[in-house]
Amino acid sequence: MSERTDVIKNHSGAGNTALSATRTLFLPWLEQPLTNKQSTSRKIGITATTGILALGLFVGTASIAHAATVIDGPIDLGAAADFGVLGSSTVTNTGPSVVNGDVGVSAGTSITGFTGPPDGLVNGTIHSADAVADQAQTDLTAAIVDAASLTPTTSGLGNLSGLSLTPGVYSGGALSINSGGLLTLAGTADSVWVFQAASTLTIGSTAQILITGGASSCNVFWQIGSSATIGTNADFVGTVMANASVTANTGAEIQGRLLADTGAVTLDTNLITVPEDCDPASEPVETDGPEYTSETPPDGIVGTPYSHTFTASGTPAPTYSVTSGEQPLGLTLDSTTGELSGTPTAPGSSTITVTATNGTEPEVSTIVTIAIAAPPVAVPPVVDVPGDAVPPAEELPPTGTESATGLIVSGILVAAGLLLVSAQRSRSARAIAQSGRTFPQE
Repeated sequence: MSERTDVIKNHSGAGNTALSATRTLFLPWLEQPLTNKQSTSRKIGITATTGILALGLFVGTASIAHAATVIDGPIDLGAAADFGVLGSSTVTNTGPSVVNGDVGVSAGTSITGFTGPPDGLVNGTIHSADAVADQAQTDLTAAIVDAASLTPTTSGLGNLSGLSLTPGVYSGGALSINSGGLLTLAGTADSVWVFQAASTLTIGSTAQILITGGASSCNVFWQIGSSATIGTNADFVGTVMANASVTANTGAEIQGRLLADTGAVTLDTNLITVPEDCDPASEPVETDGPEYTSETPPDGIVGTPYSHTFTASGTPAPTYSVTSGEQPLGLTLDSTTGELSGTPTAPGSSTITVTATNGTEPEVSTIVTIAIAAPPVAVPPVVDVPGDAVPPAEELPPTGTESATGLIVSGILVAAGLLLVSAQRSRSARAIAQSGRTFPQE
């Protein structure tokens, strides 16, 4: 018979011994009034369930079945996506800054320094406390909440100088790049980076952010808990979404956006270019780790087609692989559907570990034993004898042994009778002789 044991591998790290947990992320800066915005009702707590323990045999210590909040595309900026500069209290410019995109403010009304050369130039529309700016600020608040809710792939960062980062969610307290420092973002056109700073973002003078491999400034986002400062002559990439204020010092160039949710935006001889032709925005989704839901696989027979599908729950849908042992000869596992199928070619017993994973820890494995039996031995069929053919040898004819036995018994009885007659005559003759009687000759 087949046997199965579920095993949840522990990838949770030291100290994670709780069977389940719920993490609530609070954004205290959202507690202040969102004045003059179309929507003032915001959910302050972002809750992500981080564990439902799958039952089974554990390897190592108890493990949390993690949940994660992920996003498959750019942060949804809504109406704020068209803005190169968006402030809440004021927008102030000094020098010949150029903004390739809209400039707006809400709930404040002051936008200064954009009267055209030699002052600032806006290659877009200026929105001062109008409905468009109001909606953009509302959508900015929602985008900050979304970005803050994402589960970090790397935490505890601070100085980003000299790093080369693949796509992911990176978090820390105060994030920075040293003066003259370089941060490389290596990915593709679809790659997304989200940086979460609990407090400030400080980009030093002449610091540079370099994107490689076809990566796009469309997909780089900086969620800042307080304020952001971009140093003199720095080359910056990405959309800054600051709770408080944003300052760009002299000569800094930005491929992205400078968006302030509650404070001011201050510019000085800057070039700001809003990304174009960006992919459609995405919404964060909750993921959960896989858990096996399939039955124990059946045994099989050589030469008989076999099929069993391993199934596991989880978001996104998990994939499957044999991580130890070898499946029975003639059978293969479909990594997408989880179907183990084929025609067994040799008898024997195989113990395999099938692991399901969907990128959310921990992955889950099931250990099963599948016995393949030899094909049954074929029994020759009984052939009917047609017509007048000689009957089978084991069937005696009517004149066979039973008739011969009767004749033998009859012969024995006749012989016994003759012997009795002869004995009787002998006794009669002896009796006559003893009496002296004679009989005439015939």
